Amino acid sequence: MGKFIIIFFMIFSFINSAKSYQGKSLYDLSFKGINGETILMEKYKNNVIIVVNVASRCGYTPQYEDLQFVWEKYRENNLIILGVPTNNFKQEPGTNEEIKSFCETNFGINFPMTEKIDVIGTNAHPFYKWAKKNHGLGAIPKWNFHKIVIGKDGKIVDTFASFTKPTSKKFINLIEKEIKK
Repeated sequence: MGKFIIIFFMIFSFINSAKSYQGKSLYDLSFKGINGETILMEKYKNNVIIVVNVASRCGYTPQYEDLQFVWEKYRENNLIILGVPTNNFKQEPGTNEEIKSFCETNFGINFPMTEKIDVIGTNAHPFYKWAKKNHGLGAIPKWNFHKIVIGKDGKIVDTFASFTKPTSKKFINLIEKEIKK
């Protein structure tokens, strides 16, 4: 009987979670920025958007440099990179101020960044719940530096695992293709 109740609760929770994001578009969502400002996703309509969860104590942290390179090369072509610090994988213990300072000092980061948030689990930010509902399990970060590419229409085009460098041919080809649309 106990197993039945647990299974029922899990199914009910999943259905309710999915329902809460039905009909929502990317442009209905927002983040709190690393400086405390509100980042409205509607501001990025008609842009190609890369949302990437980041951390400063990760083996993939050097990808910050590649992300900054891509940002500088394509931002004038309607590309947005949104860095999303998270400690879900126990590699970003710093405060928002420490994260910002680390990124600016070590990598010259000047693309938009959110405050530190959860990207997985029940406390995941609404963006990640929306991404899961609209793109499936591939949208859920398995580790830091998971990249979600969103087209100008506000729909997820593809996701890339942590090991895919932002300067890889596959990644750049997709971005350039989406920018031309």
